[in-house]
Amino acid sequence: MHKPPVSLCTLVLLVLGVVSLNTAHAQSNGGGAPPKPPMAEKKTKTTNIHGETLVDDYFWLREKASPAVMAHLKAEDDYTESVMKPTKALQEKLYNEMVSHIKETDSQVPYRRGDYFYYTRTEKGKQYPIFCRMKGNTKADEEIVLDVNELAKGQKFMSIGMFIPSDDGNLLAYSTDNTGYRQYLLQIKDLRTGQVLPERVERINNLAWSTDNKTIFYVTEDAVTKRNDKFFKHVLGTDKYDLVYDEKDELFDIGVGRTRDKAVIVLSIFSKTSTEVRYIPADKPDAALKVVLPRQPDHEYDLDHRGGLFYIRTNRGAKNFRVVTAPVSDPSEANWKEFVAHRPAVKVEDVNLFADHAVLSEWENGLQQIEIVNFKTNKRNRIEFPEPVYSANLSSNAEFNTAVVRYSYNSMVTPTSTFDYDMNTGQSTLLKQQEVPGGFDRTNYKSERVFATASDGTRIPMSLVYRKGVKLDGSAPLLLYGYGSYGISIPPTFSSSRLSLLDRGVIFAIGHIRGGGELGEEWREAGRMMKKINTFTDFIACAETLVKQKYTASDRLVIQGGSAGGLLVGAVSNMRPDLFKAVVSQVPFVDVLNTMLDASLPLTTSEYIEWGNPNEKPAYEYMKKYSPYDNVAKANYPATLVKVSVNDSQVPYWEGAKLVAKLRTMKTDNNPLLLKVNFGAGHGGASGRYDALRETSFDYAFMLWQMGITE
Repeated sequence: MHKPPVSLCTLVLLVLGVVSLNTAHAQSNGGGAPPKPPMAEKKTKTTNIHGETLVDDYFWLREKASPAVMAHLKAEDDYTESVMKPTKALQEKLYNEMVSHIKETDSQVPYRRGDYFYYTRTEKGKQYPIFCRMKGNTKADEEIVLDVNELAKGQKFMSIGMFIPSDDGNLLAYSTDNTGYRQYLLQIKDLRTGQVLPERVERINNLAWSTDNKTIFYVTEDAVTKRNDKFFKHVLGTDKYDLVYDEKDELFDIGVGRTRDKAVIVLSIFSKTSTEVRYIPADKPDAALKVVLPRQPDHEYDLDHRGGLFYIRTNRGAKNFRVVTAPVSDPSEANWKEFVAHRPAVKVEDVNLFADHAVLSEWENGLQQIEIVNFKTNKRNRIEFPEPVYSANLSSNAEFNTAVVRYSYNSMVTPTSTFDYDMNTGQSTLLKQQEVPGGFDRTNYKSERVFATASDGTRIPMSLVYRKGVKLDGSAPLLLYGYGSYGISIPPTFSSSRLSLLDRGVIFAIGHIRGGGELGEEWREAGRMMKKINTFTDFIACAETLVKQKYTASDRLVIQGGSAGGLLVGAVSNMRPDLFKAVVSQVPFVDVLNTMLDASLPLTTSEYIEWGNPNEKPAYEYMKKYSPYDNVAKANYPATLVKVSVNDSQVPYWEGAKLVAKLRTMKTDNNPLLLKVNFGAGHGGASGRYDALRETSFDYAFMLWQMGITE
């Protein structure tokens, strides 16, 4: 089913696994006097709003081109390196452990697309994947389609956005970002000759091929706001780039895709709470766009196509979504027929259509489910999963005419496993399980689900994993991770890097707090807009429960969050600084009021529907209660590591930098406060896999140091 992408401000969902405690040698510097932290100059800027004066002493840190700003960021990064110098040996040990737990030369299970089987593979010592294919079957000769290591030569950063072959397999549309700013360049490669065609499109977001194998439809973003707003058509080899649609409403973004049966080009137009879909027949690229259902407030929908019908996933009269069918000739509500009825306890997350089956991706009781509907028999069945806490989702399924659906399964103790499921017989076949070298044995670890009780009585699920034998008497260190925004769910997944924590006796926990989507749309609604503070009090309840039930103690409890999760850990650090030993805050959204009052910044306007618009007084007053930057107080704070990236387009580097600058002048403790700056990446950190492990080893070393674990 073609769905609008999730919020751009979210997808950090960084390395889930960290730890910290006991500031034994808190700011030790090899036995010498601790270095003095940089103190940012105060240059007061005031904003008058709603009869109040909002004071910002560090607004000047936004001036990215200023030598003074770069000098300050460099001083902060140098200070962090100096303070962390005694952990260098631990960082190296952690890094080597993490590398030992990955199969460096490896390949994915090939998936079919047309006449070819596509896959990626990695080679020992190389940072990036190699995209390959085989023609006809998986025994054929390998053809290297795109070697990202070659593209990355001479670059500090390299990320692949799109990888979309044409139907005939002759051409490849792909996009690259070489800064981390998520500003992608489209290029077309002729796979028959290896030549790259002259077409180059900047700031591309996504693309769909017409069935003629020469016409492309694509979406671009605004150069300033990064809002995806323009939809183009282009015939390869011509100099015409036709603007087909321009979305003017600043609350809406757009995205394009094509249905699995290849019949329909779908243009999704979406805000956080409303959708409109338009379409063009894929075999008639010159046809005019048609509207499926005009946008209406609070109506969210997406669709797929099969046999002359649209299958529409809609929240009309269905908080957690239902699925209806409607004829393409007239998809108005009067012609809807129920296909999957609304079930209040089950959120329908997605619908994928195949020739004889529909596959529903669902959330129930905070766990993912995959349900198969047989069109011929109308029978339904769910795929059974063997563990009480797990993650399961569909994998690469490019073919429409198939009775086999591929899915991925893992848990906090089970490595990622790729299965093919026969939708007629109900049999799952394991194709490959992620190999974890270095002595990993899943039976050494235990995963469980625990519930906290929020201040209003709501039960908040948590997923935990730890090494068997860890004493649950309050003495164990624990890392608690959270997110809780945009309806994004955080499934309990496997991480080979996390073994370095678990094997040192650290418990890892995820708080599935409100604002996320694990328990459906009501869970999301209860943690956004004027109910956002529930997200923070839920997280505090999780931490308090883990202490009360003796999984850990406050002097061994570390918390971690990134992006909107950085807002979470920033807010709870202000609310309950006594509850946590240390905080790891990655690319954090912490300067809520100043950011949301500046409509010129990327993403701000489309975020009004997630956080509120502070130009309206009630929203302003509510945001002011929790915005981390605006609530820093004279108090003792946990040890804190804040990580920012200079090329971050989603949460600008200055948010974390400003928070650290303000904390330095306000906090009354001697706990470490560190700002780690990545000068060559964006929101997701380093692009190379070894570089990413270096970053994780740094984070883990900080946490372990704080926990009093030195090796």
